[in-house]
Amino acid sequence: MISKDKTYRTRDGREVRIYAVDGDDWFPIHGAYKEKNGWYTCAWSKDGFYLDSTTEHRCDLIEVKPRHQRTLWMNMYLDYPDMRGHVSEAAADQAARDDRIACIKIDLDFEEGEGL
Repeated sequence: MISKDKTYRTRDGREVRIYAVDGDDWFPIHGAYKEKNGWYTCAWSKDGFYLDSTTEHRCDLIEVKPRHQRTLWMNMYLDYPDMRGHVSEAAADQAARDDRIACIKIDLDFEEGEGL
């Protein structure tokens, strides 16, 4: 369900503003999408479809989920797949076994819910 409390873009990536979610039965979502020369008003179905279409359209609403960044350090071993990430290099050093061959830094950048 489309909400004024969430952030959206059009299917083709344009910025969207949602003004109301309680319009008429056919197109209850009212807002605007941004073009190079300004904002254009639009209305969408309750599910965010442009013109109540059942096929994908470039103006359909797509929720923009928050992005998160994390840095992890992982100990590498020649014959052991240790898949635990550590929050700091010092924590990885403390958990390391004597046969560690590397400690790699991994920078993650992911969208909330990605891969679920």
